Amino acid sequence: MEKIQTDALIVGTGASGLFAALHLPLDMQVLMITKDEIKHSDSYLAQGGICVLRDENDYDSFMEDTLKAGHYENRRESVDIMIRSSREVIEELLEYGVEFATKDGKLDYTREGCHSKARILFHEDVTGKEITSKLLQAVQKRSNIRILDHVTMLDFIEKDNCCLGIIARTEEGKHLGIEAGQTILASGGIGGLYQHSTNYPHLTGDALAIAMRHGVELEHIDYIQIHPTTLYSTRPGRRFLISESVRGEGAKLYNAKGERFANEVLPRDLMTAAIRRQMEEDGKPYVWLDMTVLGEKVILNHFPHIYERCLGEGYDVTKDWIPVVPAQHYFMGGIRVNSDSKTTMDRLFAVGETSCNGVHGANRLASNSLLESLVFAKRAAGKIQEERSQKIFLQERDSSVFEALYQKAERCISSQEESLAETYKREVLCEIERERQAK
Repeated sequence: MEKIQTDALIVGTGASGLFAALHLPLDMQVLMITKDEIKHSDSYLAQGGICVLRDENDYDSFMEDTLKAGHYENRRESVDIMIRSSREVIEELLEYGVEFATKDGKLDYTREGCHSKARILFHEDVTGKEITSKLLQAVQKRSNIRILDHVTMLDFIEKDNCCLGIIARTEEGKHLGIEAGQTILASGGIGGLYQHSTNYPHLTGDALAIAMRHGVELEHIDYIQIHPTTLYSTRPGRRFLISESVRGEGAKLYNAKGERFANEVLPRDLMTAAIRRQMEEDGKPYVWLDMTVLGEKVILNHFPHIYERCLGEGYDVTKDWIPVVPAQHYFMGGIRVNSDSKTTMDRLFAVGETSCNGVHGANRLASNSLLESLVFAKRAAGKIQEERSQKIFLQERDSSVFEALYQKAERCISSQEESLAETYKREVLCEIERERQAK
């Protein structure tokens, strides 16, 4: 068998996985794997920005905005942790070279749907790319961190509810055993399960299916957010997102008659519902978004990439309205974790969109995703360090045990490998529907 041993395995190379890696000590060997190319994570696609607590006077409104958007189904403890940790995370990002927009030499803030005040930092309309690329640069400078791309996780290797590592498949189709002291799942959302999504198509929720097979607890996996405004197209593939901040800055929505039909800064679920009602009334597969009201200067300075992408599709947003349609965007549920991102399986953590720590409740507040993923990725790394320093390991590494379990898992995987990806997709979709039917 081909095998790698590592102190920590991180499945995924998005913002949460990278931030977790950067907070693990230098004397730990860290292996990161990703199913596709390193930069093909949804973190790179985030346009709007990242929330931050502006000052103590902002705490109550930040909390209320998050709870209200989440229909008060949030875990208040998790929301508190996220808000209280936000300023520290932003300071770290600045140290890693992340550049946020400034005004008069100070950080500039914008506002998005359901926010009672401007508290969102941004970098043009590619905030996710700015943050994630700078984190990747920092990771690539660390001699203790290794990244393997085009490596797909197939199953956990576990004994007595303790994760010993995984079995994976390389780009060449070979099986790979990765024995790990600690494993962090940072494998993203489930957009690849849907015909219309803003996500990369390879993000199909494999970790959820594998977790279910091993009895790892999930939570709210039927809580799936639809983004109200993506660029309408008849072409197949990933939908281009038109950031919430476009409407936060003042862009207007119109029906087929050129009339406004809703408050443009409603929470995403309510905004989506309003657009779908209007589409049905109009008998059209889209509604119109008017960015021209923002003025050319704001568009070119704040939304240059949206401008360029729309121009490539034949729309000059400084002059033209653009057709927009809702599409699957974000996954609020996932593998249930505690406030330190620990799952119900020992030595197994989950962060980012893969996890459910309760921050978002039933509907995510705009621009909370990047913040939440970074805060709880850091907490996962901190918990691993704590347990390591206290030598809290329920089971010492025993390679013979891993190898025996690996051989068993490989035989099982080999018998169904051709259909495994589709099986995982079906199992996740069936569980989502089961959750919906149970409510």
